[in-house]
Amino acid sequence: MIKELTLVKDTAIEAGNLILNYYKADYEIRDKGYHNPVTTADHASDACIKKILTESFPEYGWLSEETVDSKVRLKKDRVWVVDPLDGTKEFIEGVPHFVVSIALVEMGKPILGVLYNPVTTEMFSAVQGLGANLDDKSIQCVSKKETKDMIILNSRSEKKKGLWDPYLDTFAELRAIGSVAYKLGLTAAGKADVFASLRPKNEWDICAGDCIINEAGGKLIDLNGKRRNYNQNETLIAPGLIAGDVDAVDKTFSIIGP
Repeated sequence: MIKELTLVKDTAIEAGNLILNYYKADYEIRDKGYHNPVTTADHASDACIKKILTESFPEYGWLSEETVDSKVRLKKDRVWVVDPLDGTKEFIEGVPHFVVSIALVEMGKPILGVLYNPVTTEMFSAVQGLGANLDDKSIQCVSKKETKDMIILNSRSEKKKGLWDPYLDTFAELRAIGSVAYKLGLTAAGKADVFASLRPKNEWDICAGDCIINEAGGKLIDLNGKRRNYNQNETLIAPGLIAGDVDAVDKTFSIIGP
């Protein structure tokens, strides 16, 4: 797995450098769905990652937000799960809360995860059984005893829509950050107690972060209390998510769960 990890880190940096060529510059923006912009940078990053990883490991399957899905992946034991630019809205706005997200799944379980922020050069990484790191330093999830003392990382859009208003007095701080994957990395690194979302996400949004959270001593569950088994036919994960230290997740789930 060290061979794969080294390759993925190098690939994430290469893709990140491509993204920086477009950051705060002129590029094409299209909308592939309601309030879901995709840019030239997304596609450049995706093409770069796909070429390197599929040529290096042709026997592995492929699932990416920016590639037309092939159900051939469902027959593969190992599958790359990629978001070439998670946090496109932030990228467009010039907010440095976006990452390259690359995961490797084996039999549905994330066994490798890398998140790379090309602006800050933060590199979050993990391999199953080997722990999690931020820039080669070991990281661990943290948690306060009481939810009223906890910092929750949540969505900028969910906060703007008022979805978190019922919980304003429940936690110490509701801190809005862009990319879902970046929030997972920051939570794994102990920069907050919990990441939570009240809306569905896709496998590519969270797979790498899930691996990193797990190896940092935490867990990721949906708002039904279940852990995700990846490389599914339906990639959408509903109704929402909670991730972080195991105890912090359980306490948060008791408040925002069903």
